[in-house]
Amino acid sequence: MASDEHRYELAVIGGGNMGSALLSGLLAADVVAPSQVAIVEPASERRQVLVEEFPGVLVADGVPPCTSAVLAVKPPLVAEVAGQVVAAGATKVLSIAAGVTLSTMRAACGAGVDIVRAMPNTPAMVGAGVSAICTDASSNPSVLDWADTLLNAVGIVIRLDEEHFDAITGLTGSGPAYVFAFAEALIAAGSGVGLPAAELERVVTQLLVGSSKLLEQRGDPEALRVAVTSPGGTTAAGLSVFDEHGFANTIISAVSAARDRGRELGSS
Repeated sequence: MASDEHRYELAVIGGGNMGSALLSGLLAADVVAPSQVAIVEPASERRQVLVEEFPGVLVADGVPPCTSAVLAVKPPLVAEVAGQVVAAGATKVLSIAAGVTLSTMRAACGAGVDIVRAMPNTPAMVGAGVSAICTDASSNPSVLDWADTLLNAVGIVIRLDEEHFDAITGLTGSGPAYVFAFAEALIAAGSGVGLPAAELERVVTQLLVGSSKLLEQRGDPEALRVAVTSPGGTTAAGLSVFDEHGFANTIISAVSAARDRGRELGSS
């Protein structure tokens, strides 16, 4: 535990996958120095892992004096932990807990604290995430610049009104699972047409990585699809099955269902 004489620039509350990934990105990008950041984790075994992973960073079981905080805890814990970081001196608080609204954060933090709600996705764990951020009318708008700097360390950041958060959750938050499900289906399809099982996961992974890099560099997914689809060729035959089974509508329905579930969870 830190002494009262030392106030940390940032406290990351929660040393799980997302909290540790964010801290790793922040340190790698030199956004914060190890001596100015703390990570708080109640589980002793996990703390030992974090001590080895982040030399020079305070790894604590309680919130130290701090000027800002990231809440990387489970949604039911956000209100309690928000109160703790404010009591420790935090005047800027960012939550990455799914479904926790700005109004909930405001009630927990009280007046005089700038708050940010964020929705990162799991590729942030490898520095390739998408994070959406928003704030409320009681916060200084510049708090979004602060949040943008933090989350840019693990991917790209977009600013949205809170009314769009259920939709972005259904698209980018749940989206990695759609991609992984597609990968599973491609692996099964490769097995079904007789390809050696030992190579399938590696081949499909590279297929997705390579296609994503091509899209990143050139943009325009429609043009790329047309370029690889010769009329009457093999790709056209495959895509015709997608059309027959309503592939695009299935994706649209999946994103809508995830959005609607997010609304239900947020109102419960």
